[in-house]
Amino acid sequence: MNPKLLFWVPAILRMALILAGAGVVAYFSGLVAGLAVALCAALALVVMQLGYLWRLSMWLEHPETRLPDGWGAWTDIFVRLYRLRREDDRNRTELNEWLTRFRQAMSLLPDGVVIMDDVLFLEWCNPAAERHLGLKRERDKGMRVTNLIRSPHFIDYLILGRYEQPLTLSLRERKLIVHIIPFENRRQILVTHDATESERIEHMRRDFIANASHELRTPLTVINGFLEIAQAQPNLDPQTRQSHLALMAEQGRRMQNLVEDMLSLTRLESLDYPLRPEPVRMKSLLGQVLQDAQALSSGRHTITLEAEGPDITGSVEELRSAFGNLVSNAVRYTPDGGTIEMIWRPGTDGPQFAVRDNGIGIRPEHIARLTERFYRVDKSRSRETRGTGLGLAIVKHVLLRHGAQLGIESVPERGSTFTVTFPARAVITEPATLQAKTA
Repeated sequence: MNPKLLFWVPAILRMALILAGAGVVAYFSGLVAGLAVALCAALALVVMQLGYLWRLSMWLEHPETRLPDGWGAWTDIFVRLYRLRREDDRNRTELNEWLTRFRQAMSLLPDGVVIMDDVLFLEWCNPAAERHLGLKRERDKGMRVTNLIRSPHFIDYLILGRYEQPLTLSLRERKLIVHIIPFENRRQILVTHDATESERIEHMRRDFIANASHELRTPLTVINGFLEIAQAQPNLDPQTRQSHLALMAEQGRRMQNLVEDMLSLTRLESLDYPLRPEPVRMKSLLGQVLQDAQALSSGRHTITLEAEGPDITGSVEELRSAFGNLVSNAVRYTPDGGTIEMIWRPGTDGPQFAVRDNGIGIRPEHIARLTERFYRVDKSRSRETRGTGLGLAIVKHVLLRHGAQLGIESVPERGSTFTVTFPARAVITEPATLQAKTA
């Protein structure tokens, strides 16, 4: 039925009933009595309508209260208001859910997001923006962003309004890439991207290429020089020619070792080369490392092995490479007549492998950077010891793959101790050992 009819039909019926009642009273009691009854009935209807209007106005002031019940046309009015209220509650619930999801999504973003009005007052920001820019949403809301971020370059960027290109900004020991995006007519979005880590990786990549090129250039220069001499002087005496060939062979081995170490690092860092754990018989492995160290020392040092620790799980090849690098470094940087101790023992946090020497030692400022690629404490001595500068970097990556940690203690001119601590879960229990032996 038409909603207008639902409103007018009851009103017309009530008026007809009032007139009919007044007519009956006038017929029996006279015209005056009929008019009085009609007036009283109309007045009662007006009072009732005013009462409903008052109740409606009270509900509008406090919409959270229950809707009043109605009579006649008011029933339809209150029913419609109730439906509107339910729909409004449903829409509000959906809006709150969407706002909650939006805030959760913004909170999880690695990039900072700041919403500002047209005069740069802060309205909202996510946790990443708080970290990048030093903001606090509750504390700084309603404050001007240029008063919160004290950077001349950032202020100039906002004032000039040239937002086509992002701004690279150094702030709070971070390198940030800042974008301003106009949003609606009276709002702007500031987006910050932390490029600190990518910049560090790019810097490492450039250093690696430069250092690798430098390390390869030196032996190539030597080889090319001798080849030019051989071409220019074909009648060199056999002794000189043999000396040149020996030096070229030595430089060729140096390049080969460097390339092999670079390939090992690449393989260790590759996600396509997962660790394949296997039982590692530590006494046998360390015995091989001891033989290699004695061959490298050629009797110039006293090298001892104490192996009282348990067997572990890991990669035999990788652990031999890591342990071999630690011991070979001790041999290279310990003067003739020095002592080198290899110790494999149980520990409270897990088994430990230690290499202790009484060599030249390392100054404290160098210790934190020892595992960087091509980092050398003394470049001239590194050339004398024929190291590639990648040994400790290989050690670091091998230990990361095995969940182990490297500790370094050193006193200049007194010696160094390199300690590898494996997690307790790496230890092979007796049943596992027996099963491996049976297999």
